This record gives sequence, C-alpha cells and structure tokens, in this order.
Amino acid sequence: MTGHLLMSFGAWIELIASGLITGGVYALVALGLNLQYGLMRILNIAHGEFLMLGAYLTWMMQTQFGVSPLLMVPVSFALLGVLGWAIHWLCFRRLTATSPNLDIFEARGLMVAFGLMFLVQNLVSYIWGGDLRGYDFLTDPVKMGGAQFAGNKLLVFALALVFAGALIALLRMTLLGKGVRALMQSPVGAQLVGIDTKRLHPLMFGIGLGLSGVAGCLLSMAYTISPSMGEPYTVTALIVITLGGFGSMGGALAGGLLLGVVEAIGMHFTNPSLKALLSYVVFIGVLLLRPEGLFAKRTRKA
Repeated sequence: MTGHLLMSFGAWIELIASGLITGGVYALVALGLNLQYGLMRILNIAHGEFLMLGAYLTWMMQTQFGVSPLLMVPVSFALLGVLGWAIHWLCFRRLTATSPNLDIFEARGLMVAFGLMFLVQNLVSYIWGGDLRGYDFLTDPVKMGGAQFAGNKLLVFALALVFAGALIALLRMTLLGKGVRALMQSPVGAQLVGIDTKRLHPLMFGIGLGLSGVAGCLLSMAYTISPSMGEPYTVTALIVITLGGFGSMGGALAGGLLLGVVEAIGMHFTNPSLKALLSYVVFIGVLLLRPEGLFAKRTRKA
C-alpha cells in the first residue's frame, strides 16, 4: 500500500513537472509577444513562426554541422534579435510614421504580421520540406525524488526560466527597463521626459523575437519540429498573456506555468486530444470573470 502511494506521489510529481516544463516554454514565448504588444501595440501573430525558425536553425546546425544545441541558445537569441530589429526598422517603423492614429497602426501592423507569418512558414517549408524533424540530445532519464524525467526536458525548463527571469530583471532593475515600463504606462508622458522611442522600439522588438528564437531552440532539444509548429504557440501565448494581464511580465511567467500545469492535469484525466479545448475553456473563463488577468491588481472604481 505504501509503495502504491509512493508511486502515485511520484506520478503526480511527474505530471505537474511535465506541465511546468511545457509552461516554461509558453511563458518564454508569451513574454516576447507581451513585450511587443505592451510596448508598441504590435500584435505580432507571426511570433510563433520565428520560434519555428529558431527550432529549424538549431536542428540544421546540430544535424549537419555538429554544433551543440546549447551553443545555439545564445546564437538563436542573437540571430532572431537582429532579424527582429531589421523587421521593425523595415516594416513597423514606417507604419508608425504613416499611420494617423493608434487604431490604424494596430490594424496595419496586424496585416503585416499576417504576411510575415505566411512568408516565414512557406520559406521554411520550401527550404527544409514539411516532414517532422528531430535529433537526440540528453535523452537519458534523470531520477529526482521518486520521479523520473528526461534530461533534455529538465534543461529546457531551466533555460526557459533563466531567460524569462533575465527579461523580468532587465525590466525591473535597469534604467533601460524603467524606460520601457514608462512607455508601457504612458507613451506620451515617457516621450515628454525624453525617452527615445525610435531607438527603444526596434531594440525591444528584437529582444521579443530573440526570446521566441530561444524558445524554438529549446523545443528542438526535446520534441520533433515541423513548419506548422509555430501557429499554436502564438495562440497559446495570447491565452497566457490574457491569464497574466496585458503588459505584465511577471503575470506572463506565472500564466505560462499555470496553463502548462492545467493542460497536463486536464489531459491526464480526460484525453490528450482535448488539450486545445482545455486552453480555450481557461481563456474564455478568464475573459468573462477576470478580464484584466488573474495576476493583475484590481483597480478600484471611483
């Protein structure tokens, strides 16, 4: 009986941990998207496609050139960061200058993001084909407290938390972060006190895309990848941002971890094919009951 209870406890630990591992990646993707929308009002629905691009770059470098996926983590961040900076400079900077108001900018930005989504997805399909891809990396099991985990998934979780924590620390503890938070809270007021949006916006857009590239790199270490993998992560990131509250970075981290655990437990007791349904039920429930997000501070009505 004791052994059965111990196994059950170990199974629960594995279940919750698997949810946290998935949730760590969700949080990383959501943080990048939240940064772009919260700061610049760019709803970048192509965000997941750049995650997919980071995954394919890592897979290619590992399988064809023998480059360690661990080395590709900072490389993916740098490459996708530069790409993000260039995309903002070429596309969204001009939209900012030519749009008469914020609503029109958001609508035009959404159309540009749609175009980027199809462009990246079709480009990757053309270069590498539509087959599932993958490689073996740290697949040996690791035993912890009566539970057993794949080494690569533990590494994915740890690195996701490191990058998520680094972004939150950057925003909370540095002068650059104070400028970003000031722009999120009051764009006009921040510009009046001399914060340069022309330099800050492309940099933050690049960091957001860099985080997406890191998430893709991490996913390739533990899961198979395909050209269609990006879109579901964009949708999930939007759900996570809704859970945590738009513009809240700590909320995005907590929301990602929470959604991962809810999905894992829900799929265990129902059916794995209901994963998307579980996410949407949580999404609709939060929108109806707590539209400002689960982790946002309630504002008192006058």
